[in-house]
Amino acid sequence: MIRITKIFTFETAHVLYNYDGKCKNMHGHSYKLFVTVKGIPINDLDDHKNGMVVDFGDIKKIVKEEIVDVWDHAVLVNGASPHRLLGESLQNQGHKVIFCDYQPTCENMLYDMASKIKSKLPGHVQLSYLKLHETENSYGEWLAEENK
Repeated sequence: MIRITKIFTFETAHVLYNYDGKCKNMHGHSYKLFVTVKGIPINDLDDHKNGMVVDFGDIKKIVKEEIVDVWDHAVLVNGASPHRLLGESLQNQGHKVIFCDYQPTCENMLYDMASKIKSKLPGHVQLSYLKLHETENSYGEWLAEENK
């Protein structure tokens, strides 16, 4: 079994409803996402991906389409909270708003990302690990073996 990792960066803002610290105010981060998948390298001379678990380009396509291109320069808002009105106001002013069905913390964003990525991976490849840096020295981790 081999693990391979691709790293992505994107800019996203969020606002945390009912939070008791300064992060209750809308603010943004330069996120850094590490996506690790695992599998057995293809062993078929006739396969264009021979020797690979999966092409890094295929991982890039999935993560860009499902996460980076959707969330980059957007504001994540808990759509089930009163912040929905804030999000609708921003959206009406032309801003890119993503209404989540969860509090948009780093932790919950990881669950959402894992779900999106897993649903698009080829059958012979498994999502193994995600690490999401919210700042240079603060991050969350999602591990497959702890989330079955």
